[in-house]
Amino acid sequence: MRTGIRVAGAELRRAGAADVGALVALVNSAYRGDEARKGWTTEADLLEGQRVDAEGVAELVASPGVLLLLAQDAGGGPVACCELRGEQGGDAYFGMFSVSPTAQGRGLGAAILAEAERIAVEHWGARRMTMMVIRQREALISWYERRGYGLTGERAPFPYGDERFGVPLREDLEFVELAKELRGA
Repeated sequence: MRTGIRVAGAELRRAGAADVGALVALVNSAYRGDEARKGWTTEADLLEGQRVDAEGVAELVASPGVLLLLAQDAGGGPVACCELRGEQGGDAYFGMFSVSPTAQGRGLGAAILAEAERIAVEHWGARRMTMMVIRQREALISWYERRGYGLTGERAPFPYGDERFGVPLREDLEFVELAKELRGA
């Protein structure tokens, strides 16, 4: 993968082991707690606690089948990240997508998603991008639908009892799969 790609005023590069702490802080601030309430991607009404931990992020960074991408602003601060992985059957998986609450609403997320799709095609020859989203995140699902993603009908249970993924505030959480056919594949 090329490094130093400019996306919506940020530099997008592959994350490394030295970035784990910044990635954990970014992801957790984008989804949980009072900081997350400054943006629209918050899950704070659905879950408390962490979204990710250092051990899990370090495993992703070290995994040869995963590209963990980090976007930094002009001052070098992390403003967004995402996980990409190639899968069997020509799919690529998109996850851990986070945009800092203070950087939301200016097109950075859409630009990074588009670049992630391009990278998945270039790096793995992916024909389709998939992701799992908490079903109750209706605004987020609508955002992805406006970018060409659609619900596939696949569902997965939320990992209740595993606090590495947060402490649920409701008993009906589950994941739904969204997918998009990629151009250029």
